[in-house]
Amino acid sequence: MKPENQKPSAAGAPSATSASGKPASDPAADTRVSPDPVTAILPAIAALGAIASIASINWTSQDKTPDRAKSKRKASTAIKELETCCLGLGEIFRRFQRHPRVFGLDGGANAPVKFGIAGARVNSDGARGFQQIMNDIASMLVLSSQNAFDVMCAVEDGEIDAPEEVYFAFGEQQERLNALLGNRAPLKIVVETGADVAVKLAALVRELKEHRVE
Repeated sequence: MKPENQKPSAAGAPSATSASGKPASDPAADTRVSPDPVTAILPAIAALGAIASIASINWTSQDKTPDRAKSKRKASTAIKELETCCLGLGEIFRRFQRHPRVFGLDGGANAPVKFGIAGARVNSDGARGFQQIMNDIASMLVLSSQNAFDVMCAVEDGEIDAPEEVYFAFGEQQERLNALLGNRAPLKIVVETGADVAVKLAALVRELKEHRVE
């Protein structure tokens, strides 16, 4: 039986209360605007670009100097860690796809790549997830750049002797990334292409492993 002194809510029903007797909080009220999704997606693309830049060593190695310092890392180590980077980047792009609202892949999916896309409102878990993936991308960007450089040094030093076709294949993936930026592709296409390029680059890095000079 409803107490006589209980006032109805604006909708005509009693106000909702929690078990403690306090007004229940509205989950939608505890949200923040998510950061610009492009600030996460572009660095991930840049990490792929660092790996795809291996394409250029097939030509630039011809200008090597005889007194250059030898790399201190083994080619096998650099290749193994670079493959790990490719797999890690592939997972990052899949994480973008698993959280389309946070990374602008639902409402802004058809918007071209540009800064200033309005972020969706996300709860605290979504905000934490965004920052976590930003940390992972930053780590992948540094590692991809360093490991790709070490692999190129190994090629220049004659520790890897792959056929031209392998470097042309790296170049094809590089051009796919360039096209995304040059054509200002929609965010959804950028993420889908990034995920596929990561897979293709991982396969190419594994192929380099087969051409190490023992």
